[in-house]
Amino acid sequence: MSLLERLNEDMKQAMKNKEKEKLSVIRMLKAAIQNEAIKLGKDELTNDEELTVLSREVKQRKDSLQEFEKAGRNDLVEKVQTELTYVDVYMPEQLTEDELLQVVQEAIKEVNATSKADMGKVMGAVMSKVKGRADGSSVRNVVQQQLS
Repeated sequence: MSLLERLNEDMKQAMKNKEKEKLSVIRMLKAAIQNEAIKLGKDELTNDEELTVLSREVKQRKDSLQEFEKAGRNDLVEKVQTELTYVDVYMPEQLTEDELLQVVQEAIKEVNATSKADMGKVMGAVMSKVKGRADGSSVRNVVQQQLS
């Protein structure tokens, strides 16, 4: 079952259960995926492309969450946290710190990285492997630790 089909099923269920917030988030995700398909000129996105869209949506919400927390907008913080819980359902399982460390160490060996100057090469190799299963800031932190 593709992500779009799963979203359609969950949307129907949310309508039946009268879950307005969940329905709103699902519709937003569907729209983001459909807009990306239109932008790329395709009828359907691949799993990787769908994952990229979902990752972008999660990142946007996390960024908004930080901004709202800084501004002291607790009402918006709660709303964004709720949205994040609904979006996280569709994301693949996140890597543990140990798994991420292992992937980073393998990538360092692959690209023969020796210093922080090689960080870009390592990040590129790691991000392609962990797409959607780890966010960029945590990957960056682990890479920096390993290269220092």
